[in-house]
Amino acid sequence: MSKEKPKTVGGQAVIEGVMMKGINTVVAVKRNDGKVAVKKIKDESWGIWEKIPFIRGIFVLIHSMIIGMGALSYSAQVSGEDEEELTTKDMVFAILIAIVIATLGFGVLPVLVTKPFHIESEFLFALIEGIIRAFLVLAYIWAISFMKDIKRVFQYHGAEHKSVYAYENNEPLDVSHARKYTTLHPRCGTSFLIITVFASVIVFAISGGLGWNSTLEKVISRIVLLPVVAGVAYEFQRFTAKIIDTKVGKILAYPGLMLQKLTTKEPDDEQLKIALISLHYALDEKFEGEIVLDLETNTITPVPAVAGTSLTK
Repeated sequence: MSKEKPKTVGGQAVIEGVMMKGINTVVAVKRNDGKVAVKKIKDESWGIWEKIPFIRGIFVLIHSMIIGMGALSYSAQVSGEDEEELTTKDMVFAILIAIVIATLGFGVLPVLVTKPFHIESEFLFALIEGIIRAFLVLAYIWAISFMKDIKRVFQYHGAEHKSVYAYENNEPLDVSHARKYTTLHPRCGTSFLIITVFASVIVFAISGGLGWNSTLEKVISRIVLLPVVAGVAYEFQRFTAKIIDTKVGKILAYPGLMLQKLTTKEPDDEQLKIALISLHYALDEKFEGEIVLDLETNTITPVPAVAGTSLTK
């Protein structure tokens, strides 16, 4: 029995390519010789943990990080940026390091910066803390946007969004139809970042009102309540995406879309074509393994399976 085509699709920009999730999860990457490697990534659902409202947010986030890390590792290896893919152990370690850095840098640091102001109102404390957190997010994105490799990733990010729009509007998946769409999309992970800032203000103001007022208690609450913040932000983003065509939806989505002006750039035709290739195979339920496409001759070469421990295999 054929699988039903999903109502929505999504993806992630990687090094010289795009990962797309539809019926399959697929990554397409441009090789040094100009050909495109396309590979199906192992991506199994976490079941009920990704379906319970307000709880699913943190699980979806961690799941996405794991799959995204595997796609990034594969893209680095195929594009020539790295000699080999990361092992499962390497990926787990990298994800744990990323979580620790994010928790300390964007969770704990704003508390320590805000505390010396001796703000008594818990809501005002959480608001100032949130402004500092937003500044750190913006400063980080702005700083990395000057890196040459990141600029190309941001172009592929724009290509991903244009491809998704073409699919969502039942357009043919080709460059001419996808080109006209904006690079800004309400379900983007970049929007999720800024939504977590707003969600943190609400959640941490409530925790302060419940008596978590000392510096140590605030620091602990920022770590312990991270899944709650992620859950609230995830549900808010899903709600906003559903009502995006209304005036309220546009207002709610506006901050996240504006932030995407930093993380997405207009792609060239080749980058857009690679994103569309990834989406095409993500929607092909018969696609398995790995192939190499020659964009000039449109020939397809299967790649023999190789045993390994990578999450992408």
